[in-house]
Amino acid sequence: QVQLAESGGGLVQAGDSLRLSCSGSGRTFSPYAMGWFRQAPGREREFVAAITSSGGSTFYADSVKGRFTISRDSAKNTVFLQMNSPKREDTAVYYCAASNSWRLPVYFRLTDYAYWGQGTPVTVSS
Repeated sequence: QVQLAESGGGLVQAGDSLRLSCSGSGRTFSPYAMGWFRQAPGREREFVAAITSSGGSTFYADSVKGRFTISRDSAKNTVFLQMNSPKREDTAVYYCAASNSWRLPVYFRLTDYAYWGQGTPVTVSS
């Protein structure tokens, strides 16, 4: 059974840092692009960041560019999201997602990702 499991969420002060992890099981995700999305209360799920299979290219939503960093450790079948200087508006449930392609035409579409984790909540307090 293919599974993605996020961890590392919780309560963080604005301006601090937090690192989310996403561990895959049931298949190797190293050949595929992976991403992070988030959903705040009352809002639709939105793109946060994505990384290609090699890790050589990364993509970010404008709202997190320069503050968040996505990376992957293919040997451990794990993807990370380093959240630096979080803001209150970053409060959301964060989801890890995996595609079935090593490269996507665009990386922000939810429908291009075949596998999803259950999400980990992040609350940023000021």
